[in-house]
Amino acid sequence: MEVTTKPFFSVFPDLKVSDDVRSLFEDANIREITLKKKENTLKISFQCDHLISRVDTWRMERTIREQLFSKRFVKIRFQESYHLSEQYNLKYLMEHYMKSFLFELKGKGEVIFNVVRKGDYRIEDDVITFYFEDTFVNRNKAPEIKEFFEVILKERFSIDAKVGFDFSKTIDRSLKMESDYRLQQEIHTIVEHADIVEKEQKEEKKARKKAAATKKEHMFKKKPKYSDDPTLLYGRNCDGELMEIKDIYDEIGEVVIHGQITFLETREIRNEKTIIIFHITDFTDTISCKVFVRNEQLSDILDGLKKGGFYRIKAVAMYDKFDHEISLGSVAGIKAITDFREKRQDTSMEKRVELHLHTVMSDNDSVVQIKDIVNRAYEWGHPAVAITDHGVLQGFPIARHAYEDLRLKEDDPFKIIYGVEGYFVDDLGDLIIDSKGQSLMDSYVVFDIETTGFNSVNDRIIEIGAVRVVEGEIKETFSEFVNPERPIPYKITQLTTITDDMVKDAGTIEEILPQFLKFCEGSVLVAHNAGFDTGFIRENAKRLNLPYDHTVVDTLGLARCLMGHLGKFTLDNICKHLNIILETHHRAVDDATATGKIFVEFISMLKEKDITDLDQVNEFANDNVDLIKKGRMYHGIILVKNNTGRVNLNRLVSESHLNYFNRRPRMPKSLINKYRDGLIIGSACEAGELYQALLDERSDETIANIVSFYDYLEIQPVGNNEFMIGSERVENVNSIEDIQKFNQKIVDLGEQFHKPVVATCDVHFLNPDDAIYRSILLAGKGFKDADQQAPLYFRTTQEMLDEFAYLGSEKAKEVVITNTNKINDMIENISPIHPDKCPPVIPDSDKTLREICYNRAHEIYGDDLPERVTSRLEKELNSIIGNGYAVMYIIAQKLVWDSNDHGYLVGSRGSVGSSFAATMSGITEVNPLPAHYICPECHFVDFDSEQVQKYAKMGMSGFDMPDAYCPKCGAKMTKEGQDIPFETFLGFKGNKEPDIDLNFSGEYQGKAHAYVEVIFGKGKAFRAGTIGTLAEKTAYGYVLKYLEERGISKRRCEIERLALGCTGVKRTTGQHPGGIIVVPHDKEIYDFTAVQHPANDMNTPIITTHFEYHSIDQNLLKLDILGHDDPSMIRRMEDITGIDAQTIPMDDKGVMGLFHGTETLGITPEDIDGTPLGSLGVPEFGTDFVIQMLQDTHPQSFSDLVRISGLSHGTDVWLGNAQTLIENGDAVISTAICCRDDIMVYLINQGLEQEASFKIMEGVRKGKGLTDEQEQMMRDHNVPDWYIWSCKQIKYMFPKAHAAAYVMMAWRIAWYKVYHPLAYYAAYFSIRAKAFSYEDMCLGKERLDEKMSIIKNTPKHEVKNADLDLLREMKIADEMYARGYEFWPLDIYKAKAKDFQVIDGKIMPALTSIDGMGEKAAQQVEEAAKGEPFTSLENFRNRTKAPQACIEKMKELGIMGDLSDTDQLSFDFL
Repeated sequence: MEVTTKPFFSVFPDLKVSDDVRSLFEDANIREITLKKKENTLKISFQCDHLISRVDTWRMERTIREQLFSKRFVKIRFQESYHLSEQYNLKYLMEHYMKSFLFELKGKGEVIFNVVRKGDYRIEDDVITFYFEDTFVNRNKAPEIKEFFEVILKERFSIDAKVGFDFSKTIDRSLKMESDYRLQQEIHTIVEHADIVEKEQKEEKKARKKAAATKKEHMFKKKPKYSDDPTLLYGRNCDGELMEIKDIYDEIGEVVIHGQITFLETREIRNEKTIIIFHITDFTDTISCKVFVRNEQLSDILDGLKKGGFYRIKAVAMYDKFDHEISLGSVAGIKAITDFREKRQDTSMEKRVELHLHTVMSDNDSVVQIKDIVNRAYEWGHPAVAITDHGVLQGFPIARHAYEDLRLKEDDPFKIIYGVEGYFVDDLGDLIIDSKGQSLMDSYVVFDIETTGFNSVNDRIIEIGAVRVVEGEIKETFSEFVNPERPIPYKITQLTTITDDMVKDAGTIEEILPQFLKFCEGSVLVAHNAGFDTGFIRENAKRLNLPYDHTVVDTLGLARCLMGHLGKFTLDNICKHLNIILETHHRAVDDATATGKIFVEFISMLKEKDITDLDQVNEFANDNVDLIKKGRMYHGIILVKNNTGRVNLNRLVSESHLNYFNRRPRMPKSLINKYRDGLIIGSACEAGELYQALLDERSDETIANIVSFYDYLEIQPVGNNEFMIGSERVENVNSIEDIQKFNQKIVDLGEQFHKPVVATCDVHFLNPDDAIYRSILLAGKGFKDADQQAPLYFRTTQEMLDEFAYLGSEKAKEVVITNTNKINDMIENISPIHPDKCPPVIPDSDKTLREICYNRAHEIYGDDLPERVTSRLEKELNSIIGNGYAVMYIIAQKLVWDSNDHGYLVGSRGSVGSSFAATMSGITEVNPLPAHYICPECHFVDFDSEQVQKYAKMGMSGFDMPDAYCPKCGAKMTKEGQDIPFETFLGFKGNKEPDIDLNFSGEYQGKAHAYVEVIFGKGKAFRAGTIGTLAEKTAYGYVLKYLEERGISKRRCEIERLALGCTGVKRTTGQHPGGIIVVPHDKEIYDFTAVQHPANDMNTPIITTHFEYHSIDQNLLKLDILGHDDPSMIRRMEDITGIDAQTIPMDDKGVMGLFHGTETLGITPEDIDGTPLGSLGVPEFGTDFVIQMLQDTHPQSFSDLVRISGLSHGTDVWLGNAQTLIENGDAVISTAICCRDDIMVYLINQGLEQEASFKIMEGVRKGKGLTDEQEQMMRDHNVPDWYIWSCKQIKYMFPKAHAAAYVMMAWRIAWYKVYHPLAYYAAYFSIRAKAFSYEDMCLGKERLDEKMSIIKNTPKHEVKNADLDLLREMKIADEMYARGYEFWPLDIYKAKAKDFQVIDGKIMPALTSIDGMGEKAAQQVEEAAKGEPFTSLENFRNRTKAPQACIEKMKELGIMGDLSDTDQLSFDFL
């Protein structure tokens, strides 16, 4: 009678499982389901025609229980039976199912499990003989083992087997079968994990009981009397049993914890009390604690309570209503303790050297802070430590600084080894193997095979398919199944659809292979990923003693050369792009046919390139970059031996980033050989070429060839590679012993080929506990196995010796200590940064600068220069030229003059305006001399008249002086001078590093960058590179996401602690907005750094320094050529009005009126929504913050505006400082500290020595405050207390020259605003407006006011940044309307893409002002509008390619006029 069965998932249709699990069970059929109530067990009987491991069936049992029986506990038990093919004999079954047998035995008990696990077995016919040691336990368990195997084999597999035992001798390892059936570690973890949910619930109940008991105990326990304990910082005592912070998850009463403070702050509250808030971690979790203390206690407690300190605390765990989480309050005691963490030390007499280590500069992969690892290696007494980040060298400068911070003695041998873990690509072999120059028209056999697995030695061929291609056409085919004489694995059947039944009657390889080789006679072999297919053919031919000598063509390599645009080069993807039909993928004959058609296409492509034979194909491939960019990558270590190697590594890394970058910076082995001098090459980790070749069981010849490339070989701890045990992709690693064997094989290869073998950790985190930080990073990148962290921590020498003890103590010492030190001894202690300062050279720059300065001085001040001019010029030129900075001035002069020649003014930044030589050479328009008059006609100069001195003594600007006429010729005199000391720029001794920063027009900036290369030559100017790292806020988001995905809840302070462990990790690279690094003509950039594209963007022509520019700006000149809106706005207003901005008077009363009110604009504040001043949209003076400053200070002069600019750009210079002093009457705007120069000038006038005054200024402006010595010096010279207090508040200060330059630009723009408003508003909206909406701003004042009101009335926490940007520009438009000016309706035939135009007294908006119209689309519209008029909306869309949504918006706003939807005519006859 036939038993009725049902498919597994028709019985359990609602079961949610992964695709992999579904594929295992979808062919299983359920025969019977029985519920045994007494045993509370559901028995499910199923049958299947392929093996399913017992681990997988156990997991399915658990899944059914959890998903379908979650409300009541029911045991699920499978009774499986298998109907397998004849290929499954007893020997094969025992080999492939032993892991499942052991898994079941584990459930029966540890004893029986270990008896079988430690034994061996042998099979003869249907008899299994187990070989055990002769012990009582083994004999006792033998009957149970016999019954277990015989019953399961009979009931589950219908195999009548007999089990016997041999106890006559001890274990002989040679008796082991081909398969090593040692239990995988995962079985232990699976069994131990079986009822994890129930365990967690029990532990939770236990913890609650314990907490309740503790609370009760505290209620009735007598409190001990307080003893005088100096470590007790607060309260009575800290007695009690310690609790881990992770166990504090509820209001459980009084607890005692210990930990380290990670955050501490105080907040003063009412009644003269302060809250001390701190976070404390015991490294299992973190909790917040609040202590309320009286103000008089505060200093005593804070003297002992410090961030980073360790403390024991007794407090109550309670819900904090403010923070909404459990925290500590009602603190009973705080006691200082020592660090309780176990500190790892390297106590070995002889120390190892770590040669493979990743830092935070390995993109989002390592959490090792460079300073920490350098300090740790030195503290442990290691002779050196290597830095080998993935593909980059950006950790080198940081490591060097950490090394220098150690301040070692000259004879201290400790050093940093600089290196990289590169991504190697093997390009040393030919694409066509064993080419004999055959013509592409010759005979080619294109073939494909299907196999039982990936190993050419242990696996078998099951199908061969081939086609012959002659003269570019497919002529005949070959197709045969091969009986492998073993079962075909289920996964192979799934992949290929080939079953045991399909091959059982086929010929064996002994019959089929000779037929195939005969088919191939006289032909070149072709395959896709040919190494795999030809490897099996070669191995089987060798086994059968058949001749094999063929030229081989790999279509995979050809595809990479000929179709480099493809993302992947799988057979099906290539077929798709070539429109070739692939009938049944992973069937040999179909794959061979498809590959044959691909090869025919490739022959045509090669012919088009005039390639006619295989030698020419090899030549073509050797020059093909795509072959490397798309080829297989391997990891490899490169270490720097000396300075030659340092430069060569810079070259290598540069080329890998510039020429071969494809997701990773790739290094072809040919390139490594080219730059190999001074470098040491190591074989790296399991992702290295050697390890992969061993995994793939490549031939001895191939292995030897690989080994020959490397200078040393590398092995790593077993745990690093344990992930391979459970990996489906790695078939020949099934146990820890297997990993050890691979390491042993590498050691053997080292001995055979005389290569040192070194043991490394492949460090990715410093301590074992730091693995969590890397888990968070990898989870953020989307890795599903992020929690399965290998033990990639920095190990001691003894830890490594213990790890490799299986090699024997002598060999372990050799690989851990001897050889790592041998490599270290080959390496010099070098600096990765060029040791010298290397400024560029421009011939005769000293002489040229002097000539330019004096020529300009004579033009302005006449033939007979005033003494003040010559003395200042000589002082500066002597310092500039004497300290080697003339070149910098000449470069800046050339750039500024070139910009001026293009019609753009240049604004100076920083303190360069302090230099009169910079003024005379045309670098800056700020004249730093004291206030003075100059006659433009007869060159009369007045520095000393009473009228001039009135302003000069107060350090005021010459612009503020009244108009005056020349006493000699009567001409109106020019007013000049901002009174800025040169020393602000270069110091009194020329010992301050100068920095010439220039604000070029954003429209000219690109030309300026190109002009630098014109000045110095190609390859001598590079953009300054930057490195973007993971910020704390972003890291916080990573942690939050990590915890949420795992359903874990943590307190905010613990999330912050975890986030801190992830910060500083490199995420990307970029470029400084205007920084240019210049290389001298006698040097190459590689002497200093590697180079790359910013963010590795291969589509940009920009090349940046690989090192972050701060690392090398002490060695190379850095120019700051910044793009700025002000010069662009001035140029635009000049173009509209025809008025030269340099003729604008700098003392115009109308302009000054903008900073007092709105009358100058002819409107009232009420007209513009209450804005009190007219300075909206004026650079430096248009923000709400500065408008309030203007109202507070009532500026009366240009000098006042310069001071206000200094105040507004400083940090803690106005708020909480000058503002307070002015309010209290201690200072006024003219006496308060506003710019950094004020400090130096004031202190010199008070009698302090010049150099001391300069140093005080430099310290204060950088936020370093005052030293006790400096403070006393100031008091000794009668500097008032308020001035000293003010200096100590400052965090950052603006130089006066910078402020003056900004105000001069702003003044000119303001002048246009007052006198040429249409030009101003058109320029503003074109250049400065970051947000603009035609719909909201150009359809009248009422519409504008309505939209502004909506934004302003939106609650602060709901308003978007984009709306705030829009509101800023709306205020400008509102002011324009109030002054009586309007916008034209947008005319698509007149409007420009992004420029607003003045047309007949109104402003024509730009096309980009339409919502949704991007700049590129707007340019296309502008271009299309120059042609014939648009005939319909369809015609407009086709010609402009404008987005449909944008066209709809234009139609809605009436911009499209009466254009119909289409050009099609329709008639309505009704």
